[in-house]
Amino acid sequence: MAKAMREPTFWILTALTDQARHGYGIIREAEDLSGGSVRLQAGTLYAALDRLAAEGLVEIDREETVDGRPRRYYRLTDDGATALAEETARLTRNADTAAARLRTRPGFALAVPHARPATA
Repeated sequence: MAKAMREPTFWILTALTDQARHGYGIIREAEDLSGGSVRLQAGTLYAALDRLAAEGLVEIDREETVDGRPRRYYRLTDDGATALAEETARLTRNADTAAARLRTRPGFALAVPHARPATA
C-alpha cells in the first residue's frame, strides 16, 4: 500500500492537472483549489517541485524570460496523474468509510451531503 500523500503535494499535483504552470501560478491555484487551506511559500514549493521531478511526477514544460526574469513552467506527468488518482481514491475510500460510520451514530446528522455508503 502506498504511503499517504502530503497535503501540499496533493494540491501541487492537482494544480497541474489541467495545464502547465509557473511557480506563482501553482501557488495561487493550489490556494484557490484548497479553499485557502494550503498557502505555499516559494521555498517550500520549489523544494517540493524538485522532489516531485526526481520522483517523475512532474517535469519542466518550458522556460521563458518575463521582464528579464526566468520563469519555469511545470507539468504533470502520466505517473503524476496516476499517483494523484490513487491518492484521490484513497481519500474517497477513507471519507466514505467515516461517513458510513457517522451515519450509524444515533442522533448525529452528517454534514456531508455528497458522501456515499462505503463498499466492501
